[in-house]
Amino acid sequence: MAAEAERITVPRRRNPAVKRLRRLAVVLVILVPAAWFVPVPTAILVACGGADLLRHRRITLRLVEQYFTGNGILTWLLSPLNLLADLFSHRNRGVFRLTDLPAAHQAEIAACTRALTEHAAEVKAHVAKTLAGNRRGMFTFQWYGEPQSPALRIPAFEQNYRYIKTIALSVFNTRERTHWHFGPLRLTFRVLFNLDPIASREVFIEVDDKTHYWMDEPLFIFDDTFFHRSINDVDHVRYCLFMDILRPNRCNALFNATVRTVRLVSGSFQRMFYKNWSFLR
Repeated sequence: MAAEAERITVPRRRNPAVKRLRRLAVVLVILVPAAWFVPVPTAILVACGGADLLRHRRITLRLVEQYFTGNGILTWLLSPLNLLADLFSHRNRGVFRLTDLPAAHQAEIAACTRALTEHAAEVKAHVAKTLAGNRRGMFTFQWYGEPQSPALRIPAFEQNYRYIKTIALSVFNTRERTHWHFGPLRLTFRVLFNLDPIASREVFIEVDDKTHYWMDEPLFIFDDTFFHRSINDVDHVRYCLFMDILRPNRCNALFNATVRTVRLVSGSFQRMFYKNWSFLR
């Protein structure tokens, strides 16, 4: 008697087109009634979203789709606040050199990058013990000004900085990358410092129409509300100091107060924005 063939169940992959249509339908279900019942606020929100998108130099269908129906929805909902922050701030270049920032900002960034470099061996040993098979790991030292309790202790990361609000270590395992995505708020700028740049053009970050290769410069500062993604397409772990620094502005007290308010609710959104990350100690 012939043996019965073993049945193998292959999981169905979601059709990307169906997924996009479903997301669009959800947005329309909310937006159409909103336009009927509260037309002025809805029109303002749509106009702010459009203005926010026009800051990009490379506008693509993927960018528009993700902003209004994908992972950029929260950025869109916060676009009135972000545009207001633009009015109270200095010119936003999108991508910055260290020398573009005020001297006090530069000093705090330099203190943290120097501390990471001094503790490089300790950091790598700790990551080797805790990252294991995780695709991406995040070790947080401060989160929007709130001290955390990491097992890895670096005294410089425990200081109360005036401008740096978040200090973490972002670790990509080998052959790991993020999807294109947006950060939600322009109250701060993102600062990344690669501890151990690999001599390869396969390790980089893209922001709008710019590509930054870590082998060229280990420090990178940018506005993370721009469409961006990170790539580590080599067989080496990527270690980046991950900081949010208060955006240079004309009303520091207001920005600080708003960041403190964000801290109170950020825990609710942390897992949503970093769902593919493992928060490690």
